[in-house]
Amino acid sequence: MISELAALALAAQGPELPRMPAIQRQPQITYVDRSGAVIGVRGGRYAPPVDVNRLPKHVPGAIVAIEDRRFYEHTGFDPRGMASAVVGGLTGGRMRGASTITQQTARLLFLNQDRTLERKAIELVYAVELEKTYSKAQILGMYMSRAYFGAGAYGYEAAAQRYFNKSAAKLSIKEAAMLAGVLKSPVNYDPINQYDACLERANLVLDVMVENGVITGAERDKAKKQKPRVWKTSPNGAAQYFVDWVDGEVRRMVPKPNRDLIVETTLDQAMERAAGEAAKAVVARHKAQATDQAAIVAIDGQGRVRALVGGTDHAAAPYNRAVNARRQAGSAWKPFVYLTALEQGRTPATEVIDEPVTINGWSPSNYDAGSYLGPITLELALAKSVNTVAARLADEVGRPNIAATARRIGIQSTVNTDPAMALGTTLVSPLEMTQAYAAFSNGGNRVQAYGIERIRSGGQVIYQKRPLAPVPAIANPALSELNQMMRTVMVGGTGGRAAVPGYDLAGKTGTTSDYKDAWFCGYTGYLASCTWMGRDDAKPMGRISGATAPAEMWRQFMSTALKRVPTQAIPMGPAAPTPAPPVQVASQQTADDADQAAEEPPTD
Repeated sequence: MISELAALALAAQGPELPRMPAIQRQPQITYVDRSGAVIGVRGGRYAPPVDVNRLPKHVPGAIVAIEDRRFYEHTGFDPRGMASAVVGGLTGGRMRGASTITQQTARLLFLNQDRTLERKAIELVYAVELEKTYSKAQILGMYMSRAYFGAGAYGYEAAAQRYFNKSAAKLSIKEAAMLAGVLKSPVNYDPINQYDACLERANLVLDVMVENGVITGAERDKAKKQKPRVWKTSPNGAAQYFVDWVDGEVRRMVPKPNRDLIVETTLDQAMERAAGEAAKAVVARHKAQATDQAAIVAIDGQGRVRALVGGTDHAAAPYNRAVNARRQAGSAWKPFVYLTALEQGRTPATEVIDEPVTINGWSPSNYDAGSYLGPITLELALAKSVNTVAARLADEVGRPNIAATARRIGIQSTVNTDPAMALGTTLVSPLEMTQAYAAFSNGGNRVQAYGIERIRSGGQVIYQKRPLAPVPAIANPALSELNQMMRTVMVGGTGGRAAVPGYDLAGKTGTTSDYKDAWFCGYTGYLASCTWMGRDDAKPMGRISGATAPAEMWRQFMSTALKRVPTQAIPMGPAAPTPAPPVQVASQQTADDADQAAEEPPTD
């Protein structure tokens, strides 16, 4: 066994020291929102070394004070602390304490956590070599980038974001002391679950900071009175669904990055947080009705994804329902039916009859089975989500034509053309439904949803999203007529619970048979969003229709989202008609899940 004293003797020989290994670090991909705030990191565990010279002095000062107060004086090891540790090891105890920040850095870079004299000796040798090779600031920066702070946070910046939802450069003295205190034991001083113990440890750190001249006594006394807010769940938790989605795109664009990347995205973090809170709150509120999961997507008129939440809790259920789940759209599909009819010359005032109908042996029913309204207008039929009218209308205008309409404005999934397709039996994702509704919001232009604006590596831009020319997909009068009909849905139809006073809004509810899926899709000028609720096991919910919980979720989300964009009326769109390009339509599929749900009228 190499003793600690032998290691000291070896260290004194200087030129004969063995060379330390090369520092290994896997590249990271850092994702930022549209304002530049970090929303997620993928790739390697460790961030680049922290630039301590760019931080307030109390941030590195807190760590040095409590971890290694003589850090700036020693050459890699502290002989006084070392002596007591060696005595403990030689008498059969475990090696405790005595490690300087430089030694801890050596361990994090090259070694394991074994508490043996052999490992301690090698650690010391590497520490001496580190001191010869790097400055104190560089060593401290490497340590701060690799130390573990609990809750999955490796590195100081990750810890600041996780616990306090701010960058390290903006931490208060008390917050810096709390993070420094965590290092002794991320379990026992966990800011989330051991908040009081963390505060007590932080107060000790503050006292040592005064002794080391980092802060004044007055600053310490003020800091001790503070109780900073700690985020119990990750403040960027909801954004991880979005990050997962764009990370897949980045991996295809840059399959094997050999250096760190910065990905600038389209995400609006305030919208994303509002979407996450709405999804979680509404599902919890309707738990007694066997709700399980939810998804929300918002896309602006240019195709930028402003919010994308694929579930209620990414940590517990990371499957991305906003992107990967394909569920029946229910009556949220009907606008494609009515748009096709309007493009063929019908108007909102065209009279139709709500009465029993049978098409190829299939007889759809309305929500109130056996109840029919008789002669009504197309506008009222959409507002009340009358199934019999939609089914007959689709048969009249041609289901292949409806499929072509849906594909033209943004639906990418296979579209079935059996009779029940009029009631939304096609399987679609919330992302593509929102993409299609965005064409209603922006004056009739098809958009391609995207989340990546720019990718940088160092000072080099390796990808830049280029603006695309508008692709007209819907013309007037059909577009303006449909928009007016969809406004009526919200003021006199099934979408009443989604209304947000003071805004020009339009939308459509959607519910599938047996309440397996429930939707609300809507829009204002240049912003569309869809909410979905259902169960991962595809079992029925307890009478949750699109007019109830999804509409509530949409209203809660949009109450924040509408404040994040300029208030704009839904635009009229182009005057010239736009012919539909030829579309290959899928063969007929089984309609065993035909929609029975024209949603309940709103109660508010």
